[in-house]
Amino acid sequence: MDFEYDAKTEDYRKRLLAFMDEYVYPAEASFHTDGWEPPAILASLKEAAKEAGLWNLFLPGEHGAGLTNLQYAPLAEITGRSPAVAPAALNCAAPDTGNMEVLAEFGTPEQQERWLKPLLAGEIRSAFAMTEPQVASSDATNIGTRIERDGDDYVINGRKFYITGAMNPNCRIFIVMGKTDPDAARHVQQSQILVPRDTPGLTVKRGMTVMGYTDGDHGGHAELIFENVRVPAANLIGVEGGGFAISQARLGPGRIHHCMRLIGMAERALELMCTRALARTTFGKTLAEQGVIQDWIAESRVRIEQARLLVLKAAWLMDTVGNRGAHTEIQAIKIVVPSAVEWILDKAIQTHGAAGLSQDTPLAGLWASARMLRLADGPDEVHKRSLAHRELKRYRSGS
Repeated sequence: MDFEYDAKTEDYRKRLLAFMDEYVYPAEASFHTDGWEPPAILASLKEAAKEAGLWNLFLPGEHGAGLTNLQYAPLAEITGRSPAVAPAALNCAAPDTGNMEVLAEFGTPEQQERWLKPLLAGEIRSAFAMTEPQVASSDATNIGTRIERDGDDYVINGRKFYITGAMNPNCRIFIVMGKTDPDAARHVQQSQILVPRDTPGLTVKRGMTVMGYTDGDHGGHAELIFENVRVPAANLIGVEGGGFAISQARLGPGRIHHCMRLIGMAERALELMCTRALARTTFGKTLAEQGVIQDWIAESRVRIEQARLLVLKAAWLMDTVGNRGAHTEIQAIKIVVPSAVEWILDKAIQTHGAAGLSQDTPLAGLWASARMLRLADGPDEVHKRSLAHRELKRYRSGS
């Protein structure tokens, strides 16, 4: 690995840092909504991002900015300093990023024209409907939602929850994961299909909270009911039985994007911790002079540097040997990074005292996000189980 950012990355970093100072940080105080509509200020932020050439940075190839994973990593880290505002402003927010990647790689020309094109333009939002309340959805083979062929259509029945972004009225399309053939081999039972929001039988029932937060500014996390939802067979993504493979292709970039942004969240937390420690006095000394605070600050810096290096290695491997070749490192960052950042945020909150729990700093919301990401895209334990199996396989085979 070459640890120096290339000229293209440095140019983007310089422009993005300026954009954060000029547009993103000033917008944080007003970036909220009482319902599910996107904050009013978002439209002007998106226009500013387009004018600055900071649009669709996440997506390689002809549809996006053409950046590699290694080039995008430091940019995603910068947006992670303001995770509610910056990714949405740059059209780099989940779950749209993963959905655009799926449509770009697996969508038909007709699907790309109808759904990918407006998503790339930031005209609509989307959601990925996989998790279900009745089963352990971290194992996609457990999914119970049925997608059954009926003539020229598919009919969908099932219940989903924690479907991110689905409460947003601009969320116009759902990519739904379900079973087309329960009797097939475990990993070819599932398929993915496009379901427009206004399809009869689809009910967006309620928004779920995350640690008490609605996440309303980006559309929350909804419970969905599918009751005899009928869509054309042409809405199937890829082939019948290809849903599990598509989900694995989608999760690689999705997981690393989350981890990239988490590094930025940790950097901001450490910055707030140091500022608070220098400004606050207790027992005759500033917090910065207290040994325990110094220990937290030092540990935070070490954990950030370790996490960043592992994320960059994973990004580099994805670029050089592909997502499959980077499988171990992708799982490793999913295990390590949210936990490390959660620890740093906890210490930053502690340094702020009661203020750290309040709406007066971003720390409480950032902590909830980091804690959530230890479950999103699979719980820690599932990744550890898979990683251990891969490690043990080397010894079982004698290699």
